[in-house]
Amino acid sequence: MTAAVPTVRPVIASVEGMPTSDGAGVSMTRMLGTPRLRTLDPFLMLDLFGSDEPTDYLAGFPDHPHRGFETVTYMLAGRMRHADSRGHEGVIETGGVQWMTAGRGLIHSEMPEQTEGLMKGFQLWINLPARLKMTEPRYQEFPADRIPVENRDSGVRLVVIAGTTAQGTSGPVRAEATDARYFDVTLPAGQSLDEPVPYGHTACLILFEGSLRVGAETGERNGPRVVVLGPGDRITATAGAVGARFLLLSGRPLGEPIAWGGPFVMNTREEVIQAFRDYEEGRIG
Repeated sequence: MTAAVPTVRPVIASVEGMPTSDGAGVSMTRMLGTPRLRTLDPFLMLDLFGSDEPTDYLAGFPDHPHRGFETVTYMLAGRMRHADSRGHEGVIETGGVQWMTAGRGLIHSEMPEQTEGLMKGFQLWINLPARLKMTEPRYQEFPADRIPVENRDSGVRLVVIAGTTAQGTSGPVRAEATDARYFDVTLPAGQSLDEPVPYGHTACLILFEGSLRVGAETGERNGPRVVVLGPGDRITATAGAVGARFLLLSGRPLGEPIAWGGPFVMNTREEVIQAFRDYEEGRIG
């Protein structure tokens, strides 16, 4: 039997991020979860926050509830303190990641642990399947020195948060529900990434520095933008004249109904209404 020829994923959409604010007025760019790009099953929302102006971030994200999905905070620069209604507390520092499974629900806050300097990072929301939406909340937290970095030829660099690369580097986060991959990729000018991604998984690149040519494209794209990829089992991307930095995200789609009400993501409207009722009556957290 002849082995199947690997298929490079084509670009099917390229969507610029939208300026917005969240929390108590923190300025950010919403990459996913906008009128331009609603969701990419299993990914629900992605925000890029980044400023060296304290007034843009000092208000932070005071107490708020979640139920039914996972939040992933990845700090590129700065320090963020988090605390929740179950007594869990800590600080995410530059290069660190917090992968929180909200499950049946908790109330938490995320507040800057600095009053000056650059604060930059991503927060990603990943849906949970119906069977896990009411699971017990849990955290996977790792500082930068526990997240492996894979250095390839010609200065290509991958920070591996979740999933395993073609060269066998595995991230510390276990994302069994969606088999998610989360790589932070840096390409020097003119250098390329060629990386397998499971056929059938949703896949996208989040370009946030430099310029990039993806797949068979001849033109370069500038960020911040989401490059949505079509069917195939490989991703190829080449950096432009100033290099590029991007997230490679992929995950197994859930294919389930999504009922989304503010901080709650369930499968039916009735479940969302129940979540609000549970929050109001003190049964979350």
